[in-house]
Amino acid sequence: MHIYAIGDIHGHLGLLQAAHDLIAADMARHGPGQVIHVGDLVDRGPDSCGVVRFLIDGCAGGEDWVVLKGNHDRMFTRFLRDPWDPEPGLRAELSWLHPRLGGADTLRSYGVANAGDRPVEKVHAEAVQAVPTSHLDFLAARPTLHQAGDAAFVHAGIRPGVPLANQTETDLVWIRDPFLHETSSFGPLIVHGHTALDAATHYGNRLNLDSGAAYGGPLSAVVIEGREAALLTPAGRQKLSVVAP
Repeated sequence: MHIYAIGDIHGHLGLLQAAHDLIAADMARHGPGQVIHVGDLVDRGPDSCGVVRFLIDGCAGGEDWVVLKGNHDRMFTRFLRDPWDPEPGLRAELSWLHPRLGGADTLRSYGVANAGDRPVEKVHAEAVQAVPTSHLDFLAARPTLHQAGDAAFVHAGIRPGVPLANQTETDLVWIRDPFLHETSSFGPLIVHGHTALDAATHYGNRLNLDSGAAYGGPLSAVVIEGREAALLTPAGRQKLSVVAP
C-alpha cells in the first residue's frame, strides 16, 4: 500500500500541478494510490482561486484525493463569514489581511484589489460578491484529520497525550509547541505541514512536508509506504532518511 501526500500549497497553482505530475509519473510505475493534501491551500501565492478550483474540479471528477483544512483556509472562510470574528490561533494584533498572513493575495486572485489598504467593511463586501459560494463551501467542509495505513494526516500537528478522536480543530490546524518537540511515538506516523523548512523532513514519529512554497521554496510531494517515505523528484523517488529532532 502506498499513499501520496502534498505539502502546503499557498496559492501556487503551477507548483501544485507539477506535484500532481510527479505523482502521476510514480503511479504509472507503481500503481494508483490516494493523494492527500495537508492544507493551507490559500494565501501568499499568486493564484489561490486557481488552486481551490483545481482541487474542487479534481474531487468532483472522481480523483482519489483528500484535501485537509489548514489554518489559512480557516482564516479565509472566517473572514468571509465575519471579518471581525477573531481567529483563536492568531495573535490578537494580527488579522488575515495583515501582510504577513497573505489574505490580500488571496482576495486579489478573486479580483478584489488592494485589500490590505482599504477599509475592512468595503473589502469584505466586495469579497462576498467575488468569491464563489462553492469555493467557501468546499473550504469550510474540509476535514482536519485523515488516517490511512500507518499514518495520520493533519495540517499542523496534534497535541501530545490527547487521543486523535479528542483533538481540537484549532490544535490540528495551528499547533507547533509542544508537538514539534515531542520525540516519543504518537502511535501512527503524523504527516503534517504548517512549519516551513528547507525540505521535507522525516523525524521518525512525524513527517513535515512544508518545504516553504509560500516563501519561494519547493512544493513537496512524497510517497509513503508504511512508516517510510520518499520525496518524488523528476528523477524518481528519493528516500527520506529519519533525522533526529
